Amino acid sequence: MSNKLRFRSGQVELHKVRVDSGTVIEAGDLVWLDTNDAKPAADFTWTTDLATTQAAFAAVFLGVAHQSSAGGETADISVDLSPFSIYEFDVDSDTYELGDLMGPDNLSTDLTNQKLTNVGSSGLAIARAAEYKPAASSLLRVQFASAFHPGSANVNAAIG
Repeated sequence: MSNKLRFRSGQVELHKVRVDSGTVIEAGDLVWLDTNDAKPAADFTWTTDLATTQAAFAAVFLGVAHQSSAGGETADISVDLSPFSIYEFDVDSDTYELGDLMGPDNLSTDLTNQKLTNVGSSGLAIARAAEYKPAASSLLRVQFASAFHPGSANVNAAIG
């Protein structure tokens, strides 16, 4: 993984989120809300199998970190919750259709912080492909769906 933020276009909506002192976050990480603080995807608890874990992660998916937080730091970081911004993310080398449903990839029994995989089900998805890739590619432009943005397409984003 490249550990760098690859924002490409669109409207960013940054929210300040607190971080625990023991949490390490890199700019560009997929982050989730653990009670009241942000944590990277790799810190999410594995549940049964990949699909079950992706569904649970989608329910608390916050957005893309725009700032890093080193171990021991407790300063708030900015996280983009906007469904209108487009990022370029690492993916498995494959072809992709516009609108493909994407979720966090895994490495053994840990989710990855900066890599997505095609999930095929809206209950597992945190993003959609924002471009068509007719030839195999390991980079894909995507739009994210935060569970905490009322304008998001995330099935968990409904208010009320």
